[in-house]
Order: sequence, then structure tokens, then C-alpha cells
Amino acid sequence: MSEEEKELLKRSVDLAEENNDMLRAIRRSMRFARFMSIIYWVFIIGSAIGAYYLIQPYIESLTGVYGGARDSLDSFKSALEIFK
Repeated sequence: MSEEEKELLKRSVDLAEENNDMLRAIRRSMRFARFMSIIYWVFIIGSAIGAYYLIQPYIESLTGVYGGARDSLDSFKSALEIFK
């Protein structure tokens, strides 16, 4: 093997090792980005569920008030029908 061939082979191996290091870094950053994305969506969905449980009593009381008002309106309409 000539000196020139040895030099080309050494450069080729060095380039392959450098590419391997870069690919591993890219893979590592992709894993980290995927992990952070999962954490992000868990936080978003968890916050929405938590907010629902936090305001659920208020929503139930509002629906109760709306149901009571609707019943009162129905009885008022019934009373108006009697007077006609």
C-alpha cells in the first residue's frame, strides 16, 4: 500500500468517525426534542383536565340555575295560558 493510499484511507476513516459523531448528536437532540414535546403535551392536557375539575362545581351550579330558570319560565308560560 502506497503512502498516498494510506493517507486517503486515514482521511476516509477520520471523516467516517466525524460523521458518526454528528449523527449521534443529531439522534440525541431528536430524542431530547421528542421527550420535551411529550412533556409539553402532558402539561397542556393535564392543565386542561385540572382546570375542568377546578371549575366543575361552578359549571354544575350554573346548569342548576339554568334548569331552575327554565322550570320557572315553563310555569310562567303555563300561568299565562290559564289567563287566556
